[in-house]
Amino acid sequence: VQLVESGGGLVQPGGSLRLSCAASGIIFSINSMAWYRQAPGKERELVALITSGTSTYYADSVKGRFTISRDNAKNTVYLQMNSLKPEDTAAYYCHSVVRDTDYWGQGTQVTVSS
Repeated sequence: VQLVESGGGLVQPGGSLRLSCAASGIIFSINSMAWYRQAPGKERELVALITSGTSTYYADSVKGRFTISRDNAKNTVYLQMNSLKPEDTAAYYCHSVVRDTDYWGQGTQVTVSS
């Protein structure tokens, strides 16, 4: 199983970014997929999750600003991030549980700064 994130970068407050996570080695369509983030000195936290049935969950801190989606044909999950704030600065990780085993991507850095 491999999860590969892309799309991070430096953006000004109020700006937007779209993160992508390409999955391989799994039957993507039946797995829930999630995005976590970890800021320096803080614990990793769940940002958003999407089930195989496309139900979604968002952390309160990102509701109304972030959107998680998936394209099963491309084995890819996305995180559209709008109205970014400095407190969104973190390393963002893609995550899935496959046969009771946790899998993580390598992470992609998002920095929100003027």
